[in-house]
Amino acid sequence: MSFVAELLIALSLVISGVFGFVGSYGLVKLKDTVQRLHAPTKATTLGVGGVLIASMIFFYAETGYISVHELLITLFLFLTAPITANFIAKAYLARNTGDTELPQSTGAFGWSVYDDPPESTPKSADQS
Repeated sequence: MSFVAELLIALSLVISGVFGFVGSYGLVKLKDTVQRLHAPTKATTLGVGGVLIASMIFFYAETGYISVHELLITLFLFLTAPITANFIAKAYLARNTGDTELPQSTGAFGWSVYDDPPESTPKSADQS
């Protein structure tokens, strides 16, 4: 393996380690759920992404082939991070409504999905 490949792998692992540490530390030390929202969805995702990039560089330097597995894992992480943020925000809203139980939903999907509010205002003539 060439020196440049080893340098890129080491750099990627160090950067991803810093992001992972900052994300984990933020998850533990931040005060409330809304502040904690950013740690796992941003910093930790970048940390895992750096490890996957280091793995792709290593296997390309060793075998000469690009590993598709790491690309798929990275794609999956970047698709699921916003979903994680959404569920953390929903948990925050559910905990801070003053109720001891989860809010009841009249919709088909339960409390974790936004349902239209009940119609308490009269309909206008163009909505009939």
